[in-house]
Amino acid sequence: MNSVLASPHPSRQLIRLLSYNIQVGITTSRYRHYLTHSWKHVLPYPERMATLRGIAHFISDFDLVGLQEIDAGSLRTGFVDQAEYLAHTAPFPHWYSQTNRRLGHFARHALGLMGRFSAHRVVAHRLPGPIPGRGALEVHFGSQQEPLVVILVHLALGRRTRRMQFEYVARLASQYRHVVVMGDLNCPPEAHELLALTQTTDLRVADHGVATYPSWRPAQSFDHILTSPTLEVRRSQAFPVNYSDHLPVGLELILPAGLNLYHEQADVLPRIVEH
Repeated sequence: MNSVLASPHPSRQLIRLLSYNIQVGITTSRYRHYLTHSWKHVLPYPERMATLRGIAHFISDFDLVGLQEIDAGSLRTGFVDQAEYLAHTAPFPHWYSQTNRRLGHFARHALGLMGRFSAHRVVAHRLPGPIPGRGALEVHFGSQQEPLVVILVHLALGRRTRRMQFEYVARLASQYRHVVVMGDLNCPPEAHELLALTQTTDLRVADHGVATYPSWRPAQSFDHILTSPTLEVRRSQAFPVNYSDHLPVGLELILPAGLNLYHEQADVLPRIVEH
Protein backbone atom coordinates (compact mmCIF):
# COMPACT_ATOMS: atom_id res chain seq x y z
CA MET A 1 0.00 0.00 0.00
CA ASN A 2 1.43 3.38 -0.98
CA SER A 3 -0.08 5.84 1.49
CA VAL A 4 0.93 8.86 -0.60
CA LEU A 5 -2.18 8.19 -2.72
CA ALA A 6 -4.43 8.68 0.31
CA SER A 7 -2.96 11.99 1.45
CA PRO A 8 -5.08 15.16 1.16
CA HIS A 9 -1.82 16.95 0.27
CA PRO A 10 -0.46 15.43 -2.98
CA SER A 11 3.13 16.43 -2.17
CA ARG A 12 3.05 14.99 1.38
CA GLN A 13 3.00 11.36 2.40
CA LEU A 14 0.32 9.96 4.72
CA ILE A 15 1.17 6.95 6.87
CA ARG A 16 -0.80 4.90 9.40
CA LEU A 17 0.94 4.09 12.70
CA LEU A 18 -0.05 1.58 15.36
CA SER A 19 1.23 0.85 18.86
CA TYR A 20 0.17 -2.40 20.54
CA ASN A 21 1.12 -4.25 23.73
CA ILE A 22 0.29 -7.82 22.67
CA GLN A 23 1.07 -9.57 26.01
CA VAL A 24 3.14 -12.26 24.24
CA GLY A 25 0.06 -13.46 22.36
CA ILE A 26 -1.99 -14.20 25.49
CA THR A 27 -5.68 -13.30 25.32
CA THR A 28 -6.95 -12.01 28.67
CA SER A 29 -10.59 -11.22 29.40
CA ARG A 30 -10.84 -11.34 33.21
CA TYR A 31 -8.65 -10.14 36.07
CA ARG A 32 -8.51 -13.68 37.42
CA HIS A 33 -6.79 -14.78 34.19
CA TYR A 34 -3.60 -13.08 35.43
CA LEU A 35 -3.47 -15.88 38.02
CA THR A 36 -5.13 -18.80 36.25
CA HIS A 37 -3.31 -18.16 32.94
CA SER A 38 0.03 -17.17 34.47
CA TRP A 39 1.63 -20.43 33.29
CA LYS A 40 1.25 -19.18 29.69
CA HIS A 41 4.01 -16.66 30.39
CA VAL A 42 6.54 -19.50 30.80
CA LEU A 43 5.15 -22.49 28.89
CA PRO A 44 3.92 -22.94 25.30
CA TYR A 45 0.28 -23.51 24.41
CA PRO A 46 -1.33 -24.05 20.97
CA GLU A 47 -3.83 -21.14 21.09
CA ARG A 48 -0.99 -18.60 21.15
CA MET A 49 -0.32 -19.07 17.43
CA ALA A 50 -4.00 -18.56 16.59
CA THR A 51 -3.90 -15.28 18.55
CA LEU A 52 -0.76 -14.20 16.67
CA ARG A 53 -2.46 -14.92 13.33
CA GLY A 54 -5.37 -12.72 14.40
CA ILE A 55 -2.96 -9.95 15.40
CA ALA A 56 -1.12 -10.27 12.08
CA HIS A 57 -4.37 -9.85 10.16
CA PHE A 58 -5.31 -6.78 12.21
CA ILE A 59 -1.95 -4.98 11.94
CA SER A 60 -1.64 -5.60 8.20
CA ASP A 61 -3.66 -2.43 7.45
CA PHE A 62 -0.96 -0.17 8.94
CA ASP A 63 2.31 1.20 7.59
CA LEU A 64 4.43 1.21 10.77
CA VAL A 65 3.60 -1.00 13.76
CA GLY A 66 5.32 -0.89 17.15
CA LEU A 67 4.76 -3.89 19.41
CA GLN A 68 5.49 -4.24 23.11
CA GLU A 69 5.56 -7.40 25.25
CA ILE A 70 6.68 -9.67 22.48
CA ASP A 71 9.02 -12.64 22.78
CA ALA A 72 12.19 -13.00 20.72
CA GLY A 73 12.03 -16.81 20.68
CA SER A 74 11.98 -18.94 23.83
CA LEU A 75 10.33 -21.99 25.37
CA ARG A 76 7.00 -20.25 26.03
CA THR A 77 6.55 -19.41 22.32
CA GLY A 78 7.90 -22.71 21.00
CA PHE A 79 11.06 -20.73 20.14
CA VAL A 80 9.11 -18.57 17.67
CA ASP A 81 10.48 -15.04 17.30
CA GLN A 82 7.19 -13.16 17.42
CA ALA A 83 8.43 -10.03 15.64
CA GLU A 84 9.73 -12.10 12.75
CA TYR A 85 6.59 -14.26 12.65
CA LEU A 86 4.20 -11.29 12.63
CA ALA A 87 6.25 -9.44 10.02
CA HIS A 88 6.19 -12.45 7.70
CA THR A 89 2.52 -13.27 8.33
CA ALA A 90 1.05 -9.74 8.03
CA PRO A 91 3.21 -9.37 5.83
CA PHE A 92 5.68 -6.51 6.26
CA PRO A 93 8.95 -6.39 4.29
CA HIS A 94 10.94 -4.79 7.12
CA TRP A 95 11.16 -5.48 10.83
CA TYR A 96 13.49 -4.62 13.71
CA SER A 97 13.54 -5.94 17.27
CA GLN A 98 15.31 -5.42 20.56
CA THR A 99 15.58 -8.02 23.33
CA ASN A 100 15.54 -6.30 26.73
CA ARG A 101 15.35 -9.15 29.24
CA ARG A 102 16.46 -12.79 28.92
CA LEU A 103 15.14 -15.33 31.42
CA GLY A 104 17.16 -18.34 30.33
CA HIS A 105 15.29 -20.55 27.86
CA PHE A 106 11.91 -19.59 29.35
CA ALA A 107 11.39 -16.03 28.07
CA ARG A 108 13.04 -13.32 25.96
CA HIS A 109 11.18 -10.03 26.49
CA ALA A 110 11.44 -7.73 23.47
CA LEU A 111 10.16 -4.77 21.48
CA GLY A 112 9.45 -4.96 17.76
CA LEU A 113 8.91 -2.41 15.00
CA MET A 114 7.76 -3.51 11.55
CA GLY A 115 6.45 -1.85 8.46
CA ARG A 116 6.61 -1.01 4.78
CA PHE A 117 9.74 1.16 4.91
CA SER A 118 13.41 0.34 5.25
CA ALA A 119 15.29 2.06 8.06
CA HIS A 120 18.79 3.47 7.64
CA ARG A 121 19.67 3.59 11.37
CA VAL A 122 18.54 1.48 14.34
CA VAL A 123 19.70 2.08 17.92
CA ALA A 124 18.79 -0.15 20.87
CA HIS A 125 18.83 1.82 24.14
CA ARG A 126 18.86 0.46 27.68
CA LEU A 127 16.56 2.61 29.77
CA PRO A 128 17.60 3.59 33.32
CA GLY A 129 16.08 1.91 36.35
CA PRO A 130 16.96 -0.19 39.40
CA ILE A 131 15.89 -3.39 37.61
CA PRO A 132 17.35 -4.01 34.12
CA GLY A 133 15.02 -5.00 31.32
CA ARG A 134 13.41 -1.85 29.88
CA GLY A 135 14.52 -0.47 26.54
CA ALA A 136 13.85 2.03 23.78
CA LEU A 137 14.14 1.11 20.12
CA GLU A 138 15.12 4.15 18.02
CA VAL A 139 14.57 3.73 14.27
CA HIS A 140 15.34 6.28 11.52
CA PHE A 141 13.43 6.41 8.23
CA GLY A 142 13.58 8.52 5.08
CA SER A 143 16.02 11.41 4.81
CA GLN A 144 19.49 10.95 6.25
CA GLN A 145 19.67 14.67 7.06
CA GLU A 146 16.18 15.11 8.58
CA PRO A 147 14.79 11.63 9.23
CA LEU A 148 11.53 10.52 10.74
CA VAL A 149 12.70 9.09 14.06
CA VAL A 150 10.41 6.55 15.73
CA ILE A 151 11.15 5.72 19.38
CA LEU A 152 9.34 2.63 20.64
CA VAL A 153 9.17 2.10 24.41
CA HIS A 154 7.57 0.07 27.18
CA LEU A 155 8.10 1.97 30.41
CA ALA A 156 8.30 0.85 34.02
CA LEU A 157 5.41 0.40 36.45
CA GLY A 158 6.93 2.61 39.15
CA ARG A 159 6.56 6.39 38.87
CA ARG A 160 10.09 7.23 40.04
CA THR A 161 11.65 4.90 37.46
CA ARG A 162 9.29 6.15 34.75
CA ARG A 163 10.40 9.71 35.48
CA MET A 164 14.04 8.74 34.82
CA GLN A 165 13.01 6.90 31.66
CA PHE A 166 10.99 9.86 30.36
CA GLU A 167 14.02 12.10 30.97
CA TYR A 168 16.13 9.71 28.90
CA VAL A 169 13.55 9.69 26.10
CA ALA A 170 13.39 13.50 26.20
CA ARG A 171 17.14 13.69 25.58
CA LEU A 172 16.79 11.34 22.60
CA ALA A 173 13.81 13.16 21.09
CA SER A 174 15.38 16.60 21.48
CA GLN A 175 18.11 15.71 18.97
CA TYR A 176 15.69 15.47 16.02
CA ARG A 177 13.02 17.54 14.31
CA HIS A 178 10.51 14.85 13.22
CA VAL A 179 9.88 12.42 16.08
CA VAL A 180 7.28 9.84 17.07
CA VAL A 181 7.38 8.28 20.54
CA MET A 182 4.96 5.42 21.05
CA GLY A 183 4.31 2.50 23.32
CA ASP A 184 2.90 1.33 26.62
CA LEU A 185 3.87 4.24 28.88
CA ASN A 186 2.13 2.75 31.94
CA CYS A 187 0.64 6.12 32.88
CA PRO A 188 -2.25 8.37 31.80
CA PRO A 189 -1.65 11.54 29.74
CA GLU A 190 -2.11 13.75 32.82
CA ALA A 191 0.65 11.98 34.79
CA HIS A 192 3.32 14.41 36.06
CA GLU A 193 6.17 12.45 34.49
CA LEU A 194 4.51 12.46 31.07
CA LEU A 195 3.66 16.16 31.37
CA ALA A 196 7.34 16.77 32.15
CA LEU A 197 8.25 15.14 28.82
CA THR A 198 5.88 17.38 26.86
CA GLN A 199 7.12 20.45 28.75
CA THR A 200 10.80 19.79 28.03
CA THR A 201 10.30 18.80 24.38
CA ASP A 202 7.91 19.84 21.62
CA LEU A 203 6.24 16.42 21.66
CA ARG A 204 2.47 16.27 22.09
CA VAL A 205 0.22 13.35 23.02
CA ALA A 206 -2.18 12.39 20.24
CA ASP A 207 -5.54 12.27 22.00
CA HIS A 208 -7.38 9.01 21.26
CA GLY A 209 -10.03 9.87 23.83
CA VAL A 210 -10.56 6.51 25.54
CA ALA A 211 -8.96 4.21 28.09
CA THR A 212 -6.85 1.31 26.80
CA TYR A 213 -6.38 -0.99 29.81
CA PRO A 214 -7.67 -3.54 30.62
CA SER A 215 -8.98 -4.40 27.18
CA TRP A 216 -12.17 -6.12 28.41
CA ARG A 217 -13.22 -3.16 30.61
CA PRO A 218 -10.93 -0.18 29.86
CA ALA A 219 -10.37 2.10 32.84
CA GLN A 220 -6.85 3.49 32.35
CA SER A 221 -5.19 5.15 29.37
CA PHE A 222 -1.67 3.71 29.34
CA ASP A 223 -0.95 3.42 25.60
CA HIS A 224 0.05 6.55 23.70
CA ILE A 225 1.60 8.03 20.58
CA LEU A 226 3.39 11.39 20.83
CA THR A 227 4.46 13.43 17.81
CA SER A 228 6.48 16.52 16.89
CA PRO A 229 4.56 19.58 15.61
CA THR A 230 6.11 19.09 12.14
CA LEU A 231 3.97 15.95 11.83
CA GLU A 232 0.26 16.52 11.17
CA VAL A 233 -2.04 14.13 13.03
CA ARG A 234 -5.28 13.54 11.11
CA ARG A 235 -6.93 10.92 13.28
CA SER A 236 -6.06 9.18 16.54
CA GLN A 237 -8.01 6.30 18.06
CA ALA A 238 -7.95 3.14 20.13
CA PHE A 239 -9.22 -0.03 18.46
CA PRO A 240 -11.69 -2.42 20.14
CA VAL A 241 -9.78 -5.65 19.52
CA ASN A 242 -9.16 -8.10 22.35
CA TYR A 243 -6.09 -10.14 21.49
CA SER A 244 -4.30 -8.85 24.59
CA ASP A 245 -4.96 -7.11 27.90
CA HIS A 246 -4.32 -3.75 26.19
CA LEU A 247 -6.14 -2.05 23.34
CA PRO A 248 -3.99 -0.92 20.40
CA VAL A 249 -3.79 2.77 19.54
CA GLY A 250 -3.17 4.23 16.10
CA LEU A 251 -3.17 7.39 14.08
CA GLU A 252 -2.88 8.80 10.59
CA LEU A 253 0.13 11.04 10.15
CA ILE A 254 0.94 13.44 7.31
CA LEU A 255 4.68 13.94 6.88
CA PRO A 256 6.30 17.27 5.98
CA ALA A 257 6.92 18.05 2.32
CA GLY A 258 10.18 16.50 1.17
CA LEU A 259 10.12 13.64 3.68
CA ASN A 260 9.09 10.43 1.91
CA LEU A 261 9.75 7.11 3.60
CA TYR A 262 9.85 5.18 0.32
CA HIS A 263 12.92 7.16 -0.74
CA GLU A 264 16.51 6.29 0.14
CA GLN A 265 15.71 2.63 0.74
CA ALA A 266 18.63 0.55 1.94
CA ASP A 267 19.60 -2.61 0.08
CA VAL A 268 20.69 -4.35 3.30
CA LEU A 269 19.43 -4.31 6.87
CA PRO A 270 21.05 -1.60 8.99
CA ARG A 271 23.27 -2.73 11.82
CA ILE A 272 21.52 -2.38 15.18
CA VAL A 273 23.67 -0.21 17.43
CA GLU A 274 23.41 -0.81 21.19
CA HIS A 275 23.59 2.26 23.42
